Amino acid sequence: MNLEDIQTITNRIKENVQQVIVGKSDVVEQLLVALLASRHVLLEDVPGTGKTLLAKSLATSLDCKFNRIQFTPDLLPTDVTGLTIYRTNKGEFEFQPGPLFTNLLLADEINRATPRTQSSLLESMEEKQVTIDGKTHVLDRPFMVIATQNPIESQGTFPLPEAQLDRFFLKIKMGYPDKEEGMEILKRFKDNDPLASLKAVVSKESLIEAQNLFTNVYVSDEILEYIMAIVEETRHHSEVLIGISPRGSQALLRAVQAYTAVKGRSYVIPDDIKMMAKSVLGHRLVLKPMARRSLNGADDIIDNVLERVTVPTESFKTEGS
Repeated sequence: MNLEDIQTITNRIKENVQQVIVGKSDVVEQLLVALLASRHVLLEDVPGTGKTLLAKSLATSLDCKFNRIQFTPDLLPTDVTGLTIYRTNKGEFEFQPGPLFTNLLLADEINRATPRTQSSLLESMEEKQVTIDGKTHVLDRPFMVIATQNPIESQGTFPLPEAQLDRFFLKIKMGYPDKEEGMEILKRFKDNDPLASLKAVVSKESLIEAQNLFTNVYVSDEILEYIMAIVEETRHHSEVLIGISPRGSQALLRAVQAYTAVKGRSYVIPDDIKMMAKSVLGHRLVLKPMARRSLNGADDIIDNVLERVTVPTESFKTEGS
C-alpha cells in the first residue's frame, strides 16, 4: 500500500456511508480523518440530526467489531470496561471484558453518565489499554471511540471537563440538512432503512495498514511554523483564558496529515490546516466568561486567529512530489 491507496480506501468508505447519510460530505471526511489517525471523535448537535446513524454507518462499512453503549446516570464504570468475577465451577477469578473491548465504540449521549463512568474511558482513549484490578489489558487495533452529546439539554447531564474534552481528537457538529437534502432523506427512508442493507467495504487489515502509513505525508518546516504561530496566537488571544497545549498542536499536525492523505496528496498545504483548525482546536480552548456566552464563541475565535496569522507562501512539496 502507498499514500495514493489511502484515498481509494477512504473514498470507498465515504461512498458507502453516504448510501445512508445524505449530504454532510465534510462531516464524513472529518470522521475519516479521525479513523485514519486512530483517534476519537465527539459528535455534538441537537437530537435527530443523524449522529448515531453516522457512527453506525461508519462501523458497518468496516470489517471490524462494533459495540454501542447508551450512557445513562446509573451506568457504572464496570459496565463499560468489564470486571473480574469468581467462577465457582473453576475455583478461580476470570476477567469478563466489557463493551469497551471492541474496534469501534459508540458512546451514545456520553454526558448523561456520571463523571466517574465518563472517566472509565480515559485510559483506553489515551493509551489503548485498560487496567482492572491491577492488571493491564491491551485493546485490539484499530480502536476508536465515537461519542455523541446534545449541547442544548442540561437537565440530568454531566458536562465533560476540559481534561476529558482534550482526549477527543475532533469535535464535529452535524448541522441541519438544507431543504433539498431533507427531501432526499424523506425519499431514502420512506420505504426502508438503508443502513440494514449496508455492507463492509474495507477490511480491518487494510485500515490498520493505512493508519500506519498516513504519517508519511510530507510536512514542510514552513507548515510546522504556521501551526505553531496559530497555537501561540490562541495563547495570547484577549478572549481566551487557556490556549492550545502541546497535545493540541500535535493533534492539529496529525489531523492535517490524515486530511491530506484522504484528499490524495502527499504534502500538506495551509488550506488543510484552515480546514481542520476548528474541529481540532475549538473544544481545546478555555474561553473567558464573556466569550462563552456566544454560541459560536470558539469557532469565531479560531476564525479570528487564522486571520491574524500570516499564511506561508513557500513551496510545500518535497523534491520529486
